Amino acid sequence: MKRTWQDIPEIARDLREQYPEQDPLDLSLDVIRGLVVALATFDDRSDVAGSQTLSAIQSAWYEEYEQ
Repeated sequence: MKRTWQDIPEIARDLREQYPEQDPLDLSLDVIRGLVVALATFDDRSDVAGSQTLSAIQSAWYEEYEQ
């Protein structure tokens, strides 16, 4: 299933699977945007996510990373 910016928990899981050793808190929001857009499961416009959405993805990814 293809993801959009609204699919924050699913994107976070995809990022954890793709980059299992990466601490998301070490990344800028611009880098996170690039990683999300590069996901095979992602299918949305790259320019529509603002800092709130990217921060939410970073937080959700960090929760996945800590598990």
